[in-house]
Amino acid sequence: MNAELAAAQEALVRAMTAGGPLPPGFDEGGVRAAARGILRKRAGEVARAWPALAASYGSEWPETFAEWAAERPTNGSMRDAWDFARAHKDSLDRAAVLELALAESRFSYDGQSAPRPRRLAIRRVPGGLAFQLKGRTRVIGR
Repeated sequence: MNAELAAAQEALVRAMTAGGPLPPGFDEGGVRAAARGILRKRAGEVARAWPALAASYGSEWPETFAEWAAERPTNGSMRDAWDFARAHKDSLDRAAVLELALAESRFSYDGQSAPRPRRLAIRRVPGGLAFQLKGRTRVIGR
């Protein structure tokens, strides 16, 4: 019984957070409503972590992020933001591109494992360069 309950709970969580199939015995409307709420919460957390990214989409941010994240399990707001920004790099405004470049100058992130701090990095940003040395980031030529 405990193994069956654990499997049903796991399937329910997968359905609500990563676009998994609905397990038998659950109300589809209720599960989908909960899933939408979780996606909107994730969008808010990403907006707090990367405000320029969210601002670049204005009022469309929660829905745009939710569409992208619907079948992607979360890896935390920082990694969700980073993955979203990389996937939409060509459509970001200047402030969001700068936010992405600064993150990439501070951390090494391969899209799979957790970001690791960099010792030295240089990145192009709109109108200049961002560089990071020993934990301090500077932008030249904005």
